[in-house]
Amino acid sequence: MTEEIEHKLQTRHLRMDDYDELRNIYKRVYKGIDTPWTREQIALLTRIFPEGQVCIEDNGVPIAIALSIVVDFSLIGEQHTYDRIISNGTFKSHDPEGDYLYGIEVFVDPEYHGMRLGRRLYDARKEIAENLNLKGILLGGRIPGYHNVSSEMTPQEYILKVKNREIYDPVLTFQISNDFHVRNLLDDYWPGDHHSKGNAVLLEWVNIYYQKKTRLVGRTKSIARLSVVQWEMRRFQSFEEFMQQVEFFIDTVSAYQSDIILFPELLNAPLISMYDDKSPADAMRLLSEHTEGMRQAMTEMALSYNINIITGSVPQIQEDGTLQNVSFLCRRDGTWDSQTKLHITPEEDAHWGFTGGNELKVFDTDVGKIGVLICYDVEFPELARLQTMQGMKMLFVPFWTDTKNGYLRVRRCAQARAIENECFVAISGSVGNIPKVETMGIQYSQSAIFTPSDFAFPHDAIASEVTPGIETTLITDVDLDLLKELRSQGSVRNMDSRRTDLYELRWKGGK
Repeated sequence: MTEEIEHKLQTRHLRMDDYDELRNIYKRVYKGIDTPWTREQIALLTRIFPEGQVCIEDNGVPIAIALSIVVDFSLIGEQHTYDRIISNGTFKSHDPEGDYLYGIEVFVDPEYHGMRLGRRLYDARKEIAENLNLKGILLGGRIPGYHNVSSEMTPQEYILKVKNREIYDPVLTFQISNDFHVRNLLDDYWPGDHHSKGNAVLLEWVNIYYQKKTRLVGRTKSIARLSVVQWEMRRFQSFEEFMQQVEFFIDTVSAYQSDIILFPELLNAPLISMYDDKSPADAMRLLSEHTEGMRQAMTEMALSYNINIITGSVPQIQEDGTLQNVSFLCRRDGTWDSQTKLHITPEEDAHWGFTGGNELKVFDTDVGKIGVLICYDVEFPELARLQTMQGMKMLFVPFWTDTKNGYLRVRRCAQARAIENECFVAISGSVGNIPKVETMGIQYSQSAIFTPSDFAFPHDAIASEVTPGIETTLITDVDLDLLKELRSQGSVRNMDSRRTDLYELRWKGGK
């Protein structure tokens, strides 16, 4: 009869039901150093970067844990603190498009010392870095043995002696033996680490399999070329004629290798002239019969012209019979999604019978995460803030305004959204009129692309804008890397400075 094996070890990703054991292990490892990670912090980590949270279990019970994020080294730099990395437990420095895995925590149940579990965790991290094609791993390594000799030598001298194997340090010696090399001293890295006298060592493991990333393949671009159409209202004799004009603009801007084109709100409204014998509400419902054909045609154009298309917005009848104002995102990979207008103006309700939607989305594209807010929705700051909290970097606002004061409401709110959320905002509207069609009065627009307001951006926070009142296009490049720098190093940092200890914002809808 064979003797049963006492231990059964397995390396896996951390789960939220591991939290109680995580907390207990932490307390045993860091006696009196600091408070354990909260349940909310671990939940956030496992949500934003689940593949970076690693656990070793023994017979189903967690005994060793490693927590990590991805960072952009150009932003955190050679000198930083632990709090700068974890951002007070909000992990705002985590960047899915970063270049290094950053180890923020490793701890092993003291009862399992001697079983080389730390090495297993580090090997798992190396595998993650290789799988994600990152340059390597960074971490602020503790030097807990330093307090014994702090009166005799500087931290730099201590690190050098450990590196030369003249002194043994339980943490730094282990990390060096695991192929990490010393980059520099991080003084005042973690004041709560009294054994290290607050010091740490910036250590790097180099991924020899790293391949320089081609931004168009498998990675979002840092420069996005945005195109905005200022659309003139005119009569069309048929749906086919209408689509020819749409395709003209898509063809035009795709020739300039644009990444995204934005059309105005109620783009197909000119077709309503075919129903001028109907009431406005009935005419809008008849207009919705063209919506599916338009979406299919623009999805095919997105593929054939290699451009992401935001269709402006169009009426769509829902399964329950309600009429909604919907914007479609037709991606150049052949997929599509939609965002419904949430807030309906009194006039849209009275004349056309629109009802508001109940979903707020953030879309993944090959130029980063984007959001769409249709006209009136941009006047409600909570929506753009919720989208930004989900990673939105560019907001697109198709609008329809008949007067200049209505237009200025949209414009000024869009500019505010760009500044307060540290993102780019593009707005697109219509101009002109369709005579003898009820509710199709004169349109006013000056389409534009807005930026945050800081030194790296235009002095007036306007990337570009068109001449009011004419049909035209606007093509502008925006640098998404500037948003990263702004959010970490800007003169003011709206997202980072939010007093979440005093107030919070949450979505109450289903999604």
